[in-house]
Amino acid sequence: MQPSPTHRANFSLPNEAAARRVVDVLTEVFFEGDAAVAAFERPDGQWDVTLHFAEAPDQELLRELVATSAGNDIAATLVFDTIEAKDWVKASLEDLVPVPAGRFVVHGSHDRDRVAQNKLAIEIEAALAFGTGHHGTTRGCLLLLDHVLKHARPKRVLDLGTGTGVLGIAAAKALHRAVLASDIDPPSVRVAAENAALNEAGQYVRVIRATGFAAPDFAKSGPFDLVLANILANPLRQLAGPMVQHLAPRARVILSGLLTHQAPAVNAAYRARGLVPLRHLRIEGWSSLLLRKMG
Repeated sequence: MQPSPTHRANFSLPNEAAARRVVDVLTEVFFEGDAAVAAFERPDGQWDVTLHFAEAPDQELLRELVATSAGNDIAATLVFDTIEAKDWVKASLEDLVPVPAGRFVVHGSHDRDRVAQNKLAIEIEAALAFGTGHHGTTRGCLLLLDHVLKHARPKRVLDLGTGTGVLGIAAAKALHRAVLASDIDPPSVRVAAENAALNEAGQYVRVIRATGFAAPDFAKSGPFDLVLANILANPLRQLAGPMVQHLAPRARVILSGLLTHQAPAVNAAYRARGLVPLRHLRIEGWSSLLLRKMG
């Protein structure tokens, strides 16, 4: 018997905040199994949202949902089509090969046996919580973390905007020390905690839901010797002042989520608060920065 085709809907959004807002609405409306919702960032900063349906969706309802959460202009761009029936999970995993980054290797469960024993393996499955290691920003952060750990052993580590938890897990596995990880998004908090447990780092990584540095946990766990923040350019600039208040003397800060042309402005915001640039990695059009607090 020929399997039925998959029905698909696509549209794009201008930024991550819009993508998260719309995806939250869609996942609340469609029961698990009715639709698979995914959001992916493009190099130009836009976000593509795709829904897969086993049965033909109610197009009018879907347009109304998108219009309510993102506006009529975005809803008007919705494109519907059908695609051949296949195991999309298997097909996507075939493209997600292990990603090396210095001493670290990020991989999916299907590649667990392909990681060399002399590497620190971080098992992360592709999910809506962002950060599988395949994005240039995540790899840049891991490479800079590897560089830092060749010269220092930070005692207090913060993974700000943790997503899947990959950076916090990497630091915890390398240092065998406590790491505070935070995210504004509840699903990310859950996923990061699950991934920490999966990677046998749950005893080190504590994940909290927090906006910026508002939670009291930051003051209790700091001041931090190392901060990892793979977010976006605008939030990073806004967080420069609060972050400096939570840094130990000569602390190192790794920033990413920046398009290369955005790096100078972010650098300037932190330099104005006493942080000097040490390294700048450029990968696939994205920048990752290593800074150090003076004094």
